[in-house]
Amino acid sequence: MRRRVLAPVIARLAERHHVVVPDAPGLGESEPAPKLDVDGFADWFAELLHMTNAHEPTLVAHSLLGSLEARFAARHGQLLGRLVLYGAPAIGPYLIPLCLRYVAIRFSIRPTARNAERFDRFALFDLDATRERDPDWFDAFEAYTRSRARIPHVKRTMRRLVGAETKQIPDRELQRIAIPTALLWGRHDRMAPLRVAEAASTKHGWPLHVIEAAGHAPHIEQPDAFVRTLSTIESESTELER
Repeated sequence: MRRRVLAPVIARLAERHHVVVPDAPGLGESEPAPKLDVDGFADWFAELLHMTNAHEPTLVAHSLLGSLEARFAARHGQLLGRLVLYGAPAIGPYLIPLCLRYVAIRFSIRPTARNAERFDRFALFDLDATRERDPDWFDAFEAYTRSRARIPHVKRTMRRLVGAETKQIPDRELQRIAIPTALLWGRHDRMAPLRVAEAASTKHGWPLHVIEAAGHAPHIEQPDAFVRTLSTIESESTELER
């Protein structure tokens, strides 16, 4: 799933970095996971780092998995070099918007093209412009998303993630994140509104980088700005480490 989701930026990121884009357990094309909780994810992710020989990597973490990966960084930050969070609802006060509940439930029950478009129009700032930029990729991406949404174990994992990773992470837990951390957010994110990031930035001192004309998926809507912002974050972190 992540490879498909991040396809608009992977090639550009790979020009300068070794990029690893795994499907988390129970999602995408991975095998079913008994339970994708903090401990289960930590065991899987630590093994992934070992298998890929990744030494203190930058973890770029999005949405519900971003919330889960923030918990990982709080408990196992010694395995990471830096953390970039975006669209992660649990890092601040959060209540799932009623409209999001509506479109997400409809899509979960019936992952049709029409319900996928309803969901995408809520998630993205400008669905039509995004689709027009690369219609072949977008159509393939939507078809893949709908196909995976019909898989029982993927549906089960998503329900568990929504239930667990929309609950606010206690401040005392986030304060244990000792590695350089930055926030990257779409200005018009309606799934995890910008105010969530603003509150976390103020409370924890994490730099906040806002991408204009983007909703919950700035890597899809504004791939150039997304890559530039990651480069800026890397440069700022390097300066702080000197």
